[in-house]
Amino acid sequence: MEINAALVKELRERSGAPMMECKAALVQAQGDLEGAHRILRQRGQATAAKRSAKATSEGVVGSYIHGGGRIGVLVEVNCETDFVARTADFQTLVKDLAMHIAASDPRFVDREEVTEKVLAEEREIYRQQAKATGKPDAVVEKIVAGKMEKYYQEFCLLEQAFVRDPNVSVRDVINGIIAKTGENIRVRRFVRFVLGQGDARSAAAGGPAE
Repeated sequence: MEINAALVKELRERSGAPMMECKAALVQAQGDLEGAHRILRQRGQATAAKRSAKATSEGVVGSYIHGGGRIGVLVEVNCETDFVARTADFQTLVKDLAMHIAASDPRFVDREEVTEKVLAEEREIYRQQAKATGKPDAVVEKIVAGKMEKYYQEFCLLEQAFVRDPNVSVRDVINGIIAKTGENIRVRRFVRFVLGQGDARSAAAGGPAE
């Protein structure tokens, strides 16, 4: 079917994927923009899975200062080669991630980083809240599991809704750049400073952002 240039451009601006990939996705989705966007996201996830075992020893440390100097962020984002680290797509990703961290205040890079102590404390709080409603134990455990998923989505960077496009997660954004560059990319660590707070909030991950 015929796909007009305006639709391809809109999908490219939304996804960051190359023009030809956007056009192919739109053809596959029969001109449906949302369907084409899902196709591109799925392709990005597949590429990320293939690249996840690749070593990431290059990259950059990006920064962002917000609110007239009241909030500051440093984030280390790794990739496979210095060539990709110097590309506009990678540099933009790092800046966007630093801005996102400033705005969304994550506590961890991903759910694997959350300690067992924190998980146990959160589960117990949710369990007591659910029990107070008088629901059966089986229902209580389902409620706890649901609340833990929401906890990950709220406090784990890769699972947060991206500030520039709440329809996608930070993980989706990274996977899109992985698909575009053909290299594994991961957020290694970040630190977020807030003026007047004694301790900066920091996080570091050892695994790939896949």
